[in-house]
Amino acid sequence: MLSSFQKNFPAKARPYNDTGETRVDYLLQAFITALKLIISLDTDVIQCTMVSLKISCSAVLLATIVGIPLSFLIALNEFTGKRALITFFNTMMALPTVVVGLFVFSAISRQGPLGVFGLLFTPTAMLIGQFILATPIIIALSISAIRGVDPRIRVTALSLGARSHQVVMTLILEARFAMMAAIIAGFGRIIGEVGSAMMLGGNIRGYTRSITTAIALETSKGEFSLGLALGIILLTVALSVNIVLRSLQQQNT
Repeated sequence: MLSSFQKNFPAKARPYNDTGETRVDYLLQAFITALKLIISLDTDVIQCTMVSLKISCSAVLLATIVGIPLSFLIALNEFTGKRALITFFNTMMALPTVVVGLFVFSAISRQGPLGVFGLLFTPTAMLIGQFILATPIIIALSISAIRGVDPRIRVTALSLGARSHQVVMTLILEARFAMMAAIIAGFGRIIGEVGSAMMLGGNIRGYTRSITTAIALETSKGEFSLGLALGIILLTVALSVNIVLRSLQQQNT
Protein backbone atom coordinates (compact mmCIF):
# COMPACT_ATOMS: atom_id res chain seq x y z
CA MET A 1 0.00 0.00 0.00
CA LEU A 2 1.29 3.45 -0.87
CA SER A 3 2.05 5.86 1.94
CA SER A 4 0.40 9.27 2.12
CA PHE A 5 3.71 10.78 0.97
CA GLN A 6 3.72 8.56 -2.13
CA LYS A 7 0.09 9.41 -2.92
CA ASN A 8 0.67 13.14 -2.67
CA PHE A 9 4.06 13.17 -4.38
CA PRO A 10 3.88 13.43 -8.22
CA ALA A 11 4.66 10.08 -9.85
CA LYS A 12 7.11 11.57 -12.35
CA ALA A 13 9.11 13.16 -9.53
CA ARG A 14 9.33 10.06 -7.33
CA PRO A 15 12.75 8.42 -7.12
CA TYR A 16 11.05 5.00 -7.14
CA ASN A 17 8.09 3.28 -8.76
CA ASP A 18 4.94 1.90 -7.10
CA THR A 19 6.72 -1.34 -6.16
CA GLY A 20 9.38 0.54 -4.24
CA GLU A 21 12.08 -0.05 -6.86
CA THR A 22 14.30 2.97 -7.34
CA ARG A 23 14.89 4.35 -10.77
CA VAL A 24 18.59 3.57 -10.43
CA ASP A 25 17.71 -0.08 -9.75
CA TYR A 26 15.39 -0.08 -12.75
CA LEU A 27 18.07 1.29 -15.07
CA LEU A 28 20.69 -1.08 -13.67
CA GLN A 29 18.41 -4.08 -14.15
CA ALA A 30 17.59 -2.96 -17.69
CA PHE A 31 21.30 -2.59 -18.45
CA ILE A 32 22.05 -6.08 -17.09
CA THR A 33 19.20 -7.56 -19.12
CA ALA A 34 20.48 -5.75 -22.23
CA LEU A 35 23.95 -7.25 -21.76
CA LYS A 36 22.41 -10.71 -21.36
CA LEU A 37 20.54 -10.27 -24.64
CA ILE A 38 23.76 -9.33 -26.42
CA ILE A 39 25.87 -12.12 -24.88
CA SER A 40 23.20 -14.75 -25.55
CA LEU A 41 23.02 -13.63 -29.22
CA ASP A 42 19.29 -12.94 -29.03
CA THR A 43 17.64 -13.57 -32.41
CA ASP A 44 15.93 -10.16 -32.62
CA VAL A 45 19.13 -8.36 -31.69
CA ILE A 46 21.18 -10.23 -34.29
CA GLN A 47 18.59 -9.76 -37.04
CA CYS A 48 18.28 -6.01 -36.47
CA THR A 49 22.05 -5.60 -36.31
CA MET A 50 22.64 -7.53 -39.54
CA VAL A 51 19.94 -5.57 -41.39
CA SER A 52 21.46 -2.27 -40.29
CA LEU A 53 25.04 -3.23 -41.14
CA LYS A 54 24.13 -4.77 -44.49
CA ILE A 55 22.08 -1.81 -45.71
CA SER A 56 24.31 0.94 -44.30
CA CYS A 57 27.55 -0.61 -45.56
CA SER A 58 26.05 -1.13 -49.03
CA ALA A 59 24.72 2.44 -49.10
CA VAL A 60 28.01 4.03 -48.03
CA LEU A 61 29.93 1.88 -50.55
CA LEU A 62 27.70 3.07 -53.39
CA ALA A 63 27.91 6.65 -52.11
CA THR A 64 31.70 6.39 -52.08
CA ILE A 65 31.83 5.00 -55.63
CA VAL A 66 29.67 7.89 -56.85
CA GLY A 67 30.86 10.63 -54.51
CA ILE A 68 34.65 10.39 -54.74
CA PRO A 69 34.87 10.75 -58.56
CA LEU A 70 32.34 13.61 -58.46
CA SER A 71 34.31 15.38 -55.77
CA PHE A 72 37.46 15.26 -57.93
CA LEU A 73 35.59 16.53 -61.00
CA ILE A 74 34.21 19.45 -59.01
CA ALA A 75 37.37 20.27 -57.06
CA LEU A 76 39.87 20.08 -59.95
CA ASN A 77 37.87 21.85 -62.64
CA GLU A 78 36.61 25.38 -63.05
CA PHE A 79 33.14 25.86 -64.52
CA THR A 80 30.14 28.12 -64.29
CA GLY A 81 28.07 27.39 -61.21
CA LYS A 82 30.83 25.63 -59.28
CA ARG A 83 30.29 27.65 -56.12
CA ALA A 84 26.55 27.13 -56.30
CA LEU A 85 27.04 23.38 -56.72
CA ILE A 86 29.37 23.21 -53.72
CA THR A 87 26.88 25.23 -51.69
CA PHE A 88 24.15 22.81 -52.75
CA PHE A 89 26.08 19.79 -51.48
CA ASN A 90 26.96 21.58 -48.25
CA THR A 91 23.27 22.31 -47.73
CA MET A 92 22.30 18.72 -48.50
CA MET A 93 24.52 17.55 -45.64
CA ALA A 94 21.82 18.78 -43.26
CA LEU A 95 18.92 17.29 -45.21
CA PRO A 96 16.36 15.88 -42.74
CA THR A 97 15.93 12.13 -42.99
CA VAL A 98 12.14 12.34 -42.98
CA VAL A 99 12.27 14.66 -46.00
CA VAL A 100 14.36 12.10 -47.89
CA GLY A 101 11.92 9.41 -46.82
CA LEU A 102 8.99 11.49 -48.03
CA PHE A 103 10.43 12.14 -51.49
CA VAL A 104 11.60 8.56 -52.02
CA PHE A 105 8.28 7.23 -50.69
CA SER A 106 6.36 9.37 -53.20
CA ALA A 107 8.60 8.12 -56.01
CA ILE A 108 8.41 4.37 -55.27
CA SER A 109 4.86 4.07 -53.94
CA ARG A 110 2.22 2.50 -56.20
CA GLN A 111 1.10 5.92 -57.42
CA GLY A 112 4.69 7.09 -58.00
CA PRO A 113 6.72 6.91 -61.21
CA LEU A 114 8.76 3.95 -59.89
CA GLY A 115 5.84 2.14 -58.30
CA VAL A 116 5.88 -0.66 -60.87
CA PHE A 117 9.13 -1.98 -59.39
CA GLY A 118 7.55 -2.72 -56.00
CA LEU A 119 10.42 -1.25 -53.99
CA LEU A 120 8.42 0.16 -51.10
CA PHE A 121 8.96 -1.57 -47.73
CA THR A 122 12.04 -3.43 -48.95
CA PRO A 123 15.74 -3.22 -48.03
CA THR A 124 16.35 -1.69 -51.46
CA ALA A 125 14.10 1.25 -50.59
CA MET A 126 16.04 1.79 -47.36
CA LEU A 127 19.31 1.60 -49.28
CA ILE A 128 18.12 4.29 -51.71
CA GLY A 129 17.20 6.61 -48.85
CA GLN A 130 20.52 6.09 -47.08
CA PHE A 131 22.46 6.53 -50.32
CA ILE A 132 20.82 9.94 -50.81
CA LEU A 133 21.73 10.91 -47.25
CA ALA A 134 25.36 9.76 -47.38
CA THR A 135 26.38 10.96 -50.85
CA PRO A 136 26.28 14.76 -50.23
CA ILE A 137 28.35 14.34 -47.06
CA ILE A 138 31.04 12.33 -48.83
CA ILE A 139 31.12 14.74 -51.78
CA ALA A 140 31.22 17.93 -49.71
CA LEU A 141 33.89 16.71 -47.27
CA SER A 142 35.96 15.14 -50.04
CA ILE A 143 35.95 18.41 -51.98
CA SER A 144 37.26 20.16 -48.87
CA ALA A 145 39.92 17.47 -48.47
CA ILE A 146 41.09 17.78 -52.07
CA ARG A 147 41.16 21.57 -51.95
CA GLY A 148 43.17 21.35 -48.74
CA VAL A 149 46.04 19.57 -50.49
CA ASP A 150 49.00 21.81 -51.34
CA PRO A 151 48.35 22.96 -54.95
CA ARG A 152 52.06 22.70 -55.69
CA ILE A 153 51.77 18.91 -55.56
CA ARG A 154 49.46 18.86 -58.56
CA VAL A 155 51.59 21.37 -60.47
CA THR A 156 54.75 19.37 -59.75
CA ALA A 157 53.15 16.10 -60.85
CA LEU A 158 51.99 17.66 -64.12
CA SER A 159 55.38 19.22 -64.77
CA LEU A 160 57.00 15.80 -64.34
CA GLY A 161 54.76 14.39 -67.06
CA ALA A 162 52.18 12.64 -64.88
CA ARG A 163 48.92 11.74 -66.58
CA SER A 164 45.51 12.69 -65.27
CA HIS A 165 44.89 9.43 -63.42
CA GLN A 166 48.38 9.60 -61.88
CA VAL A 167 47.69 13.11 -60.61
CA VAL A 168 44.42 11.93 -59.12
CA MET A 169 46.15 9.03 -57.37
CA THR A 170 48.75 11.41 -55.96
CA LEU A 171 46.03 13.67 -54.57
CA ILE A 172 44.20 10.67 -53.11
CA LEU A 173 47.34 9.62 -51.26
CA GLU A 174 47.81 13.11 -49.89
CA ALA A 175 44.17 13.49 -48.78
CA ARG A 176 43.48 9.86 -47.90
CA PHE A 177 42.83 10.37 -44.19
CA ALA A 178 40.51 13.31 -44.72
CA MET A 179 38.64 11.33 -47.36
CA MET A 180 38.41 8.34 -45.05
CA ALA A 181 36.95 10.65 -42.43
CA ALA A 182 34.41 11.83 -45.03
CA ILE A 183 33.35 8.24 -45.73
CA ILE A 184 33.07 7.49 -42.02
CA ALA A 185 31.01 10.64 -41.52
CA GLY A 186 28.64 9.42 -44.22
CA PHE A 187 28.42 6.02 -42.54
CA GLY A 188 27.75 7.63 -39.17
CA ARG A 189 24.98 9.71 -40.69
CA ILE A 190 23.07 6.71 -42.03
CA ILE A 191 23.73 4.00 -39.43
CA GLY A 192 21.92 6.06 -36.81
CA GLU A 193 19.07 7.50 -38.88
CA VAL A 194 15.51 6.38 -38.25
CA GLY A 195 13.20 8.66 -40.28
CA SER A 196 13.66 7.36 -43.81
CA ALA A 197 14.31 3.80 -42.61
CA MET A 198 10.94 3.72 -40.88
CA MET A 199 9.07 5.29 -43.80
CA LEU A 200 10.70 3.28 -46.58
CA GLY A 201 11.32 -0.04 -44.86
CA GLY A 202 8.10 -0.40 -42.90
CA ASN A 203 9.94 -1.87 -39.87
CA ILE A 204 9.17 -5.47 -40.87
CA ARG A 205 10.64 -7.96 -38.42
CA GLY A 206 13.53 -9.98 -39.82
CA TYR A 207 13.39 -8.12 -43.14
CA THR A 208 13.60 -4.32 -42.83
CA ARG A 209 13.72 -3.83 -39.06
CA SER A 210 17.01 -2.08 -38.34
CA ILE A 211 18.64 -1.14 -35.05
CA THR A 212 17.17 2.35 -34.92
CA THR A 213 13.65 1.40 -35.98
CA ALA A 214 13.67 -1.46 -33.49
CA ILE A 215 14.78 0.90 -30.71
CA ALA A 216 11.90 3.25 -31.52
CA LEU A 217 9.40 0.38 -31.61
CA GLU A 218 10.55 -1.48 -28.51
CA THR A 219 10.82 1.67 -26.40
CA SER A 220 7.28 2.68 -27.36
CA LYS A 221 6.15 -0.80 -26.25
CA GLY A 222 7.94 -0.46 -22.93
CA GLU A 223 10.62 -3.05 -23.82
CA PHE A 224 13.42 -0.83 -22.57
CA SER A 225 15.95 -3.63 -22.17
CA LEU A 226 15.87 -4.67 -25.83
CA GLY A 227 16.06 -1.06 -26.95
CA LEU A 228 19.03 -0.49 -24.64
CA ALA A 229 20.79 -3.59 -25.98
CA LEU A 230 20.42 -2.34 -29.54
CA GLY A 231 21.59 1.10 -28.46
CA ILE A 232 24.74 -0.41 -26.95
CA ILE A 233 25.44 -2.26 -30.21
CA LEU A 234 24.91 0.94 -32.22
CA LEU A 235 27.37 2.85 -30.04
CA THR A 236 29.84 -0.05 -30.26
CA VAL A 237 29.71 -0.01 -34.07
CA ALA A 238 30.31 3.75 -34.17
CA LEU A 239 33.16 3.48 -31.66
CA SER A 240 34.79 0.60 -33.54
CA VAL A 241 34.79 2.48 -36.84
CA ASN A 242 36.42 5.51 -35.23
CA ILE A 243 39.02 3.36 -33.47
CA VAL A 244 39.98 1.78 -36.78
CA LEU A 245 40.36 5.21 -38.42
CA ARG A 246 42.41 6.48 -35.49
CA SER A 247 44.74 3.47 -35.58
CA LEU A 248 45.33 3.91 -39.31
CA GLN A 249 46.16 7.56 -38.80
CA GLN A 250 48.65 6.74 -36.05
CA GLN A 251 50.37 4.07 -38.15
CA ASN A 252 51.03 6.57 -40.92
CA THR A 253 52.23 9.53 -38.84
